[in-house]
Amino acid sequence: MNSLLRLSKKIDAMNERIGRAALWLVLVVVLLSTFNAIMRYTVKYSSNAFLEAQWYLFGMIFMSCSGYTLLHGAHVRVDVLLERLSARARIWIDIFGILFFLMPMSIGSMLLSWPVFLHTFNTGEMSNSPGGLIVWPARLMIPMGFLLIMLQGISELIKHIASLKGGGAASSLPQGEPGADTRACAKEQTE
Repeated sequence: MNSLLRLSKKIDAMNERIGRAALWLVLVVVLLSTFNAIMRYTVKYSSNAFLEAQWYLFGMIFMSCSGYTLLHGAHVRVDVLLERLSARARIWIDIFGILFFLMPMSIGSMLLSWPVFLHTFNTGEMSNSPGGLIVWPARLMIPMGFLLIMLQGISELIKHIASLKGGGAASSLPQGEPGADTRACAKEQTE
């Protein structure tokens, strides 16, 4: 179990670094958007390449932060029901959700989006807009984003199982700080 927990820590660290780096892209998108607006309204100049760069960067932020969001327990949940359950029950629900929803959806999305990316990459597909950008970087972000969330799902699964076994591994379940539920589960087991 220790080697799996080390793997989990590496996945967490990777998604943390990628997420923090992607957060800086928000500033780039804001500056690019501001530049586009200033150019359009002052000198009447507009560029499809700049507009598409904004869209690409927004997509990159969204997809690359998917694992980061799961790491920090910030994905949408039905907390109205979960808050009434014990920490152990919440962990079992998370395990079920990871195995039967997150993993199949992530794997399916990667398998379906990868050939689309390869086709656009191999053909050098360009945007239909005059002066637009190449398409493959945006298409690459789809399978990469689902890979990141799948890896983080594996990490969460490892931490949940360790917690159920009494390892007390920190996890990113909701209800306050990440790890609160798995620590509560470990406490329930010792009582």
